[in-house]
Amino acid sequence: MYLPNDVFLPLVLGELQQYPDKTATINLRGRSMRPFLEDGRDKAILQLVKSSEYRKGDAVLAEIHPGHYVLHRIDSIAADGSVTLMGDGNLGYEHCLKEDIRAKAIGFIRKGREKADMTTGRKWRTYSWLWTRLKPLRRYLLFAMHPHVPQSWKR
Repeated sequence: MYLPNDVFLPLVLGELQQYPDKTATINLRGRSMRPFLEDGRDKAILQLVKSSEYRKGDAVLAEIHPGHYVLHRIDSIAADGSVTLMGDGNLGYEHCLKEDIRAKAIGFIRKGREKADMTTGRKWRTYSWLWTRLKPLRRYLLFAMHPHVPQSWKR
């Protein structure tokens, strides 16, 4: 069964609020977290976390507009509580407030594996450290990893 994110994610978040010591595993949709997470293939393990525990580099589920959710990394948190987000596969930023962050990804199940890559693990922290420092080169790296020709060029 398919449910749009604006219907499905509030249900998941409602369950997490009812059972705050539990986690929820959801299938990922979209390409914004490429190259590490793929649409339809990978899953995120979400947990509710106090807003004081969010840090730069955390992958979070945020509601950037009513009913529009993204799973992106925190790029920065300003003193006034505004948060800048950026997906690993994106070149631009998105913004929200700290209170718009709904959950934190504490792990990912990738490439059909049964064991999760936890965000506290060495592998995820190494990937994250490297990828966030390559931001000036991201445009070229993403194109090299996922080349495409715009539809308008095929005519």
